Amino acid sequence: MENTAFHSGFVAIIGRPNVGKSTLLNRIVGQKVAIMSDKAQTTRNRIQGIYTTKDTQMVFIDTPGIHKPHSRLGDFMVKSALSTLGEVDAVLFMINADERRGAGDNFIIDRLKSVKKPIYLVINKIDQVHPDHLLEIMDQYKDALPWTEVYPISALEGNNVDELLATLKGKLPEGPQYYPSDQITDHPERFVISELIREKVLELTRQEVPHSTAVVIDSIKRQDEEKVHIQATIIIERSSQKGIIIGKGGSMLKKIGSLARRDIERLLGDKVYLELWVKVQENWKDRENLLASYGYRQDDY
Repeated sequence: MENTAFHSGFVAIIGRPNVGKSTLLNRIVGQKVAIMSDKAQTTRNRIQGIYTTKDTQMVFIDTPGIHKPHSRLGDFMVKSALSTLGEVDAVLFMINADERRGAGDNFIIDRLKSVKKPIYLVINKIDQVHPDHLLEIMDQYKDALPWTEVYPISALEGNNVDELLATLKGKLPEGPQYYPSDQITDHPERFVISELIREKVLELTRQEVPHSTAVVIDSIKRQDEEKVHIQATIIIERSSQKGIIIGKGGSMLKKIGSLARRDIERLLGDKVYLELWVKVQENWKDRENLLASYGYRQDDY
């Protein structure tokens, strides 16, 4: 029986903030590895999701949304996103079907002009627009770059995602399997747990506590055969935000913990006791020592 060659490679997902990069990554790997929010610039680190079949392994890198940085954290995010372009086998440039081409898209297109690997234009949220509008969006981008292919998809509904994967698979070079078949991310559990907690903070506090939140996992200990005890600290920039996150009689903190615990239990396959603390650390987004201690290091880009 003839052996089928194994194909593997790295694929960057790049685009403006809030175009659905994390939604697509989670859809592909079949589990939540990147946090989702309707707030822009939710992803801060390069998240790797791993998709494996019997003859292919694709390692997807969900990059932070590219935007004009206003702090050292913002600067980290943009450098982190752009640095992936030189080290991948293919690039998915993601845009929204319901947004016109703008300055942020042009900025990314300029950076992509020097990339020598296949670049796919992925138009997301096609479930939210009329087909005529989709043609108009495609027209805005058709001459921007020599696209390998153009894929209209819905990351949320799954439309055309399998077709996109099949095309990518056919273009990847022969190569080794980098990760075990059942592994879906290269990030340690601590990182994913901290991101799941941060997602709930963003989800529940909405506009009141913007992007001034970090989550540090203080300890993960197995209490007994059936339960894992996790202690984590939510870092914020201003004292006024502390009351919002704690809530009246601790109600908000309890809600954040309850929702996060459900996702963490799914991730770990164990019962979890989650203990949350809140700490004010003024201007942490502009302090390099604090950025590093919260997981945003220059080594990451």
